[in-house]
Amino acid sequence: MSYDLFQDLPGPAGTEPLGEGASLLHGFARDAAPALLAAMHGVLDQAPLRHWQTSGGYTLGVAMSNCGPVGWVSDARGYRYQPIDPLGNAPWPALPPCFAELARAAAAAAGYPGFEPDACLINRYERGTRLSLHQDRNERDFAHPIVSISLGLPAVFLFGGAARSDKPRRFRLEHGDVAVWGGATRLAYHGIAPLAAGTHPLTGPYRYNLTLRRAR
Repeated sequence: MSYDLFQDLPGPAGTEPLGEGASLLHGFARDAAPALLAAMHGVLDQAPLRHWQTSGGYTLGVAMSNCGPVGWVSDARGYRYQPIDPLGNAPWPALPPCFAELARAAAAAAGYPGFEPDACLINRYERGTRLSLHQDRNERDFAHPIVSISLGLPAVFLFGGAARSDKPRRFRLEHGDVAVWGGATRLAYHGIAPLAAGTHPLTGPYRYNLTLRRAR
């Protein structure tokens, strides 16, 4: 396995601040991970992973799917949430209770009590896959935080500022870590550096990310 990307990053230390109103909860979802992964695979049996295209015709390298009343999609019309999976022309699978329960607990631990997600974007990364800096801004109300659960291979999380040109800080994400951000950093640019090669006992050569939001 090759984890050279992590050699200059700090290791787990409980709750690590990412910025104002943003926290990295190390190991918060580790015990729940087997249940989360089982529920995730149940979702993917109904709504398989796919690679969305952007309005400019670019194919996203991260494989994605959704669950909950609405799901995030991208195509020639742009980015948006919608209740119907365009791949199967059916409603997205229901949000698993364990997803919502973990997201509520993590949000509360990070200072955002009362969070009730209605959308979960599932991302799968493989060796070399990256997610460029972007904002989560397709949601209706930015008063709600973002809860991002890491499962499987480790990754480098890039967390920047309000402008794309702001240099992002780099944070090590391990299996079971949960990042929560809102308030002053709700629209912070963020991304994932190219995934290093490796094998995880629960996910094999992949990293999965569950991003829970209040979209409507």
